[in-house]
Amino acid sequence: MSMINAALVESFDEPPRFRSIPAPEAAPGQEVVDVLAVGVHPATRGIAAGKHYTSPKALPALAGADAVVRRADGSLGYVMVMGAGTLAERIVIDPAAVIPVPAGADPALLVATMNPALSSWCALRTRVPFQAGQSVLVHGATGNAGSMAVKVAKHLGAGRVIAAGRNRSRLDELTAEGADDIVQLTPDEDATAAALAEAAAEVDVVLDYVWGPPTELAMRAVLGARTQHTRLLDWVQIGGMGGDAITLSGHALRSNAFRILGSGFGSVAMQVMHREFTELIAAIAAGGMAVRPHPFPLDQVEAAWTHKEAPGERTVIIL
Repeated sequence: MSMINAALVESFDEPPRFRSIPAPEAAPGQEVVDVLAVGVHPATRGIAAGKHYTSPKALPALAGADAVVRRADGSLGYVMVMGAGTLAERIVIDPAAVIPVPAGADPALLVATMNPALSSWCALRTRVPFQAGQSVLVHGATGNAGSMAVKVAKHLGAGRVIAAGRNRSRLDELTAEGADDIVQLTPDEDATAAALAEAAAEVDVVLDYVWGPPTELAMRAVLGARTQHTRLLDWVQIGGMGGDAITLSGHALRSNAFRILGSGFGSVAMQVMHREFTELIAAIAAGGMAVRPHPFPLDQVEAAWTHKEAPGERTVIIL
């Protein structure tokens, strides 16, 4: 029996372990591919910690949720197999689920950038009627996905992008990366509300990576400052760093053209996602946006799992 190297989740309380496992064999309609690079994203860690809705039901299980792969014909592809695992030298995939990757693309850069960029790309492209020239508030802009949302919004033609977040130095960096205005979210609620009201009163879309009480404050500030209450405001819930729930007055919904919606895997049809993945990969491969990969070899998976990322970088395992 031929063996390959892999990273296995053996306990939800510990990082995946470098192990040797039997090489996979393709069933009819499947394909064996070589794995080149795998991203270590928050969701990837959450799956391996048993805290994600796609976490494995039984252990041991293969770690990893996405990968850039090389197919038998030499072409590159991107796969996202939430829950099935990708952190092995070779994996079995459904050929229909492979997104083509342009020849010459950097697998590490692509896998570092796809996950952080995906949430804002899909929100603006599939969930709201966003048009070039409109303005966007990114609430929670100093994390990796939020920072990438600033670049994605600009790439898709936003006329004005406001970045709101807690990390002041990262906010200052975002002004060089496309943000037209910044708002620091501080423990001083009155000051935060006033800054949001001044900067974001007339936005068209909010991409919200925070939720919870900070979003309640932001909604009151932005809605209260709007001069055209009939101008549509789409508030898109993407992340929940600030909590899982909000309390919202019915008055806020009745007195404004105000819609709240979510953006995630359950909210977009798979064929639409496939199309958007393809276009996002092309944009990244063309140099439109990038997250800096911090590479680790597969045999250092435990170190990769505990690595503390700098702003603007993403841990990647290279095979």
